[in-house]
Amino acid sequence: MRPSINKRLAYSLVIVILASVATLLSITVLKGSPSPQDSPTANSDLGKSLYQTRCAPCHGAEGKGDGFAASDLNPKPRDFTSGKYKFRSTKSGSIPTDDNLAQVINNGLHGTSMPAWKEFISGDSLQAIVTYIKSLSPRFQSELPAPVTVSNPIPISEKSIAAGKEAYKNLQCGKCHGDDGSGMSTVATDLKDDLGKPITPANLTEPWTFRSGASSADIYLRMKTGIDGSPMPAYEGMASEQDLWNVANYVTSIARKPVWQMNPTELQQYYASLDNSNKANPVLRGKYLATILACDQCHSPADDGRKMIEQYRMAGGQKWTIGHYGDFVTINLTSDKETGLGNWTDDQLKNALTKGIRKDGSRSLPFPMPWTAMASLSNDDLNALVAYLRTIPPVYNKIPEPKRPNFFSYMWGKFKMLILKEDFPLQMYPGNAGETKSTSSMESAHPSIASTTIRKEK
Repeated sequence: MRPSINKRLAYSLVIVILASVATLLSITVLKGSPSPQDSPTANSDLGKSLYQTRCAPCHGAEGKGDGFAASDLNPKPRDFTSGKYKFRSTKSGSIPTDDNLAQVINNGLHGTSMPAWKEFISGDSLQAIVTYIKSLSPRFQSELPAPVTVSNPIPISEKSIAAGKEAYKNLQCGKCHGDDGSGMSTVATDLKDDLGKPITPANLTEPWTFRSGASSADIYLRMKTGIDGSPMPAYEGMASEQDLWNVANYVTSIARKPVWQMNPTELQQYYASLDNSNKANPVLRGKYLATILACDQCHSPADDGRKMIEQYRMAGGQKWTIGHYGDFVTINLTSDKETGLGNWTDDQLKNALTKGIRKDGSRSLPFPMPWTAMASLSNDDLNALVAYLRTIPPVYNKIPEPKRPNFFSYMWGKFKMLILKEDFPLQMYPGNAGETKSTSSMESAHPSIASTTIRKEK
């Protein structure tokens, strides 16, 4: 029997389709089209219009990096109001040039959610959006870009690569990127950006993930200018020009072959090596699994704007009404001993993850918690996930027990779903349904957080 489709999901699909059609229809207008008028006001209006339709969902209406999609993205979208940019041809601490901004818009940032817009936005439209982005920070009104001086490149050769390997060691690049550039033997394992967000150093053996280019010239520039807002420093004045070029050449030499170019034997060897690395770094592997499984998207409360409440990340508290099955609140995954997983045994955690068996012995539904899918995790990955969950700092957030309907309500709901074929209702609520130690103070800062203000999402 075919399952019924949630109307909300159907409506959302229709909206997505209509938005996609509108985007396609607008391409011919945006690509290379001149602005309606040549006046600054017209350009400003065009830039703002493009920004609101193309950029605001991630970067926010005011450019603060707080769009409704931001909580789902890693790394987080740029906060344009700070005037601080990572990928530039200017000195550390300097604002970027217009060309720097246009290059990022055109080419995107590989390995992130920032797409390449060059097929859709160009000409006057591109300049208009660059100008508008600059208007979001007062720095562009009072400062000028300070470009770095680029020296003559050193050609790639065995001698340069050998010298670069030695300079890589002397400059202690391996502390963040690993001795071999793969990031597997790092000393710094818990790096954060200027906003306190977790950040992962680039895997230098995978150049297709380099944000702003993988040529020797691109790598040289990243080392010389640094990546503002991250732990990556600027080496201008700290390393010689010769060392910078040699390291850049060395990094290009350690690139591994991508899997789509490997033969069967190479694939087996690569994945065997990857398995060994994962076993040697279970917490790192567990963190990766928790990230790609999007555990925090359900086990963190969100405010009225669907933005994650960061101080309760992984502390549960997101409330769901799942039709005739009742009301459920996602559990606290932090290591808090009273309200989280601090007093769970490893076996209890594994049973919950792969069998849906709670600590008290009750059974979870097979949705929205996908324990039936997680049952296929290997023992090594399951152990890694448990090891990572143990490292999450404790956050007190007492989660209420599920509220199940009575027998007759349950059976009537099943009848409507299976016989009358009515849509299966699934509703999510903004705010934190858990009980915290500071509910009153949090309520004043975030009115939607307190459990007394939980409202049904229409």
